[in-house]
Amino acid sequence: MDNISGLPDELLGKILSLLPTKVAVSTSILSKRWKFLWMWLPKLDFIDRDDSLLVLKDFINKNLPLHRAPVIQSLRLSLYESREENIKPEDIRTWVEIAVSRHLRKLDVSYSSDKKENMVPISLFSCKTLVILKLRFLTLMDVPTTACLPSLKTLLLELVIYKDEEPFQALLSICPVLEDLEVWFSEDESIQEFTINVPSLRKLFLRISANCSSFVRYEIDTPCLEYLKLADWNDSPCLVKNMPKLKKAHVDIVSFASKNIIGSVTSVKHLTVCSEDVYGDGIVFDQLEHLELCICRDDSSNLLAQFLKDCPNLRELGISQLDLHADLKTNEMGFWNQPSSVPECLLSSLQIVNWSGYFGRPQDRDIAVYILRNARHLRTSTFWADTNEHDVSNLEMIKELTLSSRASSTCELVFIEMP
Repeated sequence: MDNISGLPDELLGKILSLLPTKVAVSTSILSKRWKFLWMWLPKLDFIDRDDSLLVLKDFINKNLPLHRAPVIQSLRLSLYESREENIKPEDIRTWVEIAVSRHLRKLDVSYSSDKKENMVPISLFSCKTLVILKLRFLTLMDVPTTACLPSLKTLLLELVIYKDEEPFQALLSICPVLEDLEVWFSEDESIQEFTINVPSLRKLFLRISANCSSFVRYEIDTPCLEYLKLADWNDSPCLVKNMPKLKKAHVDIVSFASKNIIGSVTSVKHLTVCSEDVYGDGIVFDQLEHLELCICRDDSSNLLAQFLKDCPNLRELGISQLDLHADLKTNEMGFWNQPSSVPECLLSSLQIVNWSGYFGRPQDRDIAVYILRNARHLRTSTFWADTNEHDVSNLEMIKELTLSSRASSTCELVFIEMP
């Protein structure tokens, strides 16, 4: 300990910042010199873990007001298992208020309560230094539209409860430089429709669960967006306006029928997609180079055929089941209907095929053989074989494909057996 104590305060502070906040505070009993070192830590984490929540509450009340750093870089309050008899909404507001007064740059709060009141202080919405805000499970009742978060660039709203659409819309409206937005809606009966209209936004992840029965419609208007991830399992009507700067998109929706989303992502170079049906004719993805297609739906084979037809410059094709769909146990992809003419991408551009979860069923085999027979510039085709799901042996799969003719004489066929 003597050797460590001989280090400069600045270096000791960096060492303490690597420790959990509670451990860092406990070093104050070591000596007079250590007594106040933790008070200058720029990052504070208060997590419920295995501690009694009353003990944690007492710990925060006793130590947070003593903090001396002029700037709090980060405050995290992870109170997933909280109950109102232990930690109340007013406690959260008080702690956040203290952090805001210290030029807070990042706030991450996870807390839930049945009380219909704001669980963060009004002063938070005027914090000029806040760059990152992450709120999970808590309630937002009122957001002053006259406030402003002039530095906020990253916003996460995960399963937040709102009184109606106004707090959500107001919060977006006071973030003039917001670049990264992630919103999760689930079982919230208070919101019927909303609009994400953020001119500065570059990255958007919007997730809507299947049980959001109150939703009527929503709109996305983000002209500077570069990355979109939309997971909408509710199939609500949606209007997506033009996104000319979009380069990468992940679209996981029930149906294209009620959405114009597919026509708004034609500029992307990288697309991940899952849907129960095909989209309409007349759409061309002339910039698309990398396609990841989820094949958990009945119509996945027809969707694949349509994308091959509409992606003339496709270079890499991935076929798999999305991680979020792994528990669905569907993967009932229908039989392959061979296109009437060979798609342009097979004749001129496709170089890589990666198929994860290749079962060797007739419909799987027909698709794989068709691609091998027609893809003239194919370099590698990798199949992660699942021999358990449909009792097709790895050896049988290999024989079927290796004996198939190939349009590309340089194509390498790789088989990997999945565990």
